[in-house]
Amino acid sequence: MLKKVDHIGIAVHSIDSVKQFYSRTFRMKPVFEEEVAEQKVRVVGFQIGETRLEYLEPTAKDSPIAKFLSKKGEGIHHIAVQVDDIAHALQTLKNNGVQLIDEHPRVGAEGKKIAFVHPKSVNGVLLELSQE
Repeated sequence: MLKKVDHIGIAVHSIDSVKQFYSRTFRMKPVFEEEVAEQKVRVVGFQIGETRLEYLEPTAKDSPIAKFLSKKGEGIHHIAVQVDDIAHALQTLKNNGVQLIDEHPRVGAEGKKIAFVHPKSVNGVLLELSQE
């Protein structure tokens, strides 16, 4: 069911600062940058091997990322794993008593289908399922 680690989501106050750091330090440019209005977040991604580091900046005070930043500060927010069939993966998890945040997929960055699994069911880690 799980194919690979798709990305690691990192909550930050400023993706502009992150872009400057990667440009200056590693001479890297983002592979994408966009705003996901539904999630009230700006996202910038850097490719490192097969995995991306995705930095998330809130665009509103009531966004989940803003709430995370106010409670925990900047840092790792979630780990995303790629799946072939997100609907099937969600049903399998639900059938096994796993607590889901999203019972149905929604659209995330880069137009991917995404859904989150509650950290209480995954040893304290917010897990995102992602389908191309």
